[in-house]
Amino acid sequence: MTSTSKDTLFVLIKSLSKSEKRQFKLYVGRLGVNTDAKFLALFNLLDKMKAYNEKQILESGIVKKAQLSNLKAHLYKQILVSLRLNPVNQSIRVQIREQLDFATILYQKGLYKQSLKLLEKAKSMAIENEEKNVAYEIVELEKIIETQYITRSIPDRADELALQAKELSLQNVMTSKLSNLSLQLYSMMLKVGYVRNDADLQKVKDYFDSHLPKYRLDELGFREKLWLYKAHLWYSFLTQDFLGAFKYSSKWVELFYEHKEMIYLNPVFYLKGNHYLLESLFLIKYNSLFKDTLNRLEETVSNSKFPKNDNLASLTFIYINSNKLNHHFMEGNFEGGLYLVNVVEYGIKKHKDKIDEHHVMLLYYKIACLYFGVGDNKNCIAYLKRIINNKNLKMREDLMCFSRVLSLVAHYEAGMDYHLEVQLKNTYKFLLKMNDLHAVQKEMIKFLRNLGEIYPTDLKAEFQKLYDELKKYEDHPYEKRAFLYLDILSWLESHLQNRPVSQIIKEKSLQAIR
Repeated sequence: MTSTSKDTLFVLIKSLSKSEKRQFKLYVGRLGVNTDAKFLALFNLLDKMKAYNEKQILESGIVKKAQLSNLKAHLYKQILVSLRLNPVNQSIRVQIREQLDFATILYQKGLYKQSLKLLEKAKSMAIENEEKNVAYEIVELEKIIETQYITRSIPDRADELALQAKELSLQNVMTSKLSNLSLQLYSMMLKVGYVRNDADLQKVKDYFDSHLPKYRLDELGFREKLWLYKAHLWYSFLTQDFLGAFKYSSKWVELFYEHKEMIYLNPVFYLKGNHYLLESLFLIKYNSLFKDTLNRLEETVSNSKFPKNDNLASLTFIYINSNKLNHHFMEGNFEGGLYLVNVVEYGIKKHKDKIDEHHVMLLYYKIACLYFGVGDNKNCIAYLKRIINNKNLKMREDLMCFSRVLSLVAHYEAGMDYHLEVQLKNTYKFLLKMNDLHAVQKEMIKFLRNLGEIYPTDLKAEFQKLYDELKKYEDHPYEKRAFLYLDILSWLESHLQNRPVSQIIKEKSLQAIR
């Protein structure tokens, strides 16, 4: 039996708003013969179901088993057609495609002049709105029509179209090369996180240098610049050049503010650019600009002009709440961030069909850090277990590794000695398997493993010894990444000074932030 999460038709129907369902029924009922159509009966049945149940569908008598697959495919297509007609989904991109479709129909009917008129209008819209792929398609269709219907309204029409096709082709090739580079670097980031050694660094550097096409910035349009900045951003993140990440995420975001109409035409890229800018500001502890950027982002997405759809709602939820958590970490205000736990849990449940597991696990890790900061180690462990026990998570190996290390520390703090021994063995095996056992982790595991043999009177001296050892790695090009995931040094200082870890972090943040 097909599961709820895998049945695409059921998921699509459950994603529809009340107005979209009403519009679909009006769309189906525009012809009287459709009123009792089988696909409408199937739609109504699926709409009422809380979970997908194929047996219930077959028992309803609407359709036989042999016909169910075809009926579902037909219903799926009809829903998409209805959604396409919805004014909410009538973006510039859809409008241009619609004009191209109309022009193609007119061409096929032999109405060449009418087709060319529509194509000229669609091409202007496409070029104006940086939709150069579809603009190239339009020019290619214009060339086909011109070979069959010679217009005399514009001299040298053939030369003009050939030149346009060449320019658009070159621009599309540049965009393709830059977007391919950006995608591959992003894939590396998801797979392993930051570079871990000289070999990783050289591999990333060689790949970037060999795949970055030659360009002149003044010749690039909005779209080409966007992909260029994205490629540089991922390179900066991978190599832990956080000032570089700040530089290119700033360029990315400012590109949108220089072309404000693009915010509403490409809202996903606008949201992502702001998210990476906020992440880089968090990493370099630039608090004042972080707050300004987050406020400006929230103001923009709440503006009535900003597009509204399910995808944007999900992305907005992830990016704004993830960065609100980061803001509390930056200021050491863990108590003040606890209200976000319910907000995030509700949002994950609401957007569960549209958020990938990587982002869910990242939010869980941040919540675990929040609980660790306030000393609630049991809740910290509970959230880390969701990550550690997730067998489907194939991305972000470094997140898995540091979840296990933080779990070790939380088990120690919670006094769960038996569990600590089991955790030590499992974590050590996992880190070896991932080839991610670095100096900071080795020292942490060695310290925790020997805890049972340390007399209480010697504990403070051992904490000091571990602190002195780890302090050496705070600015190490590869080892410092451990402190990005878990502030071990502040935890050790809290034991040495007998003060809450949140108080230590808060004092540090006041000294470090700008």
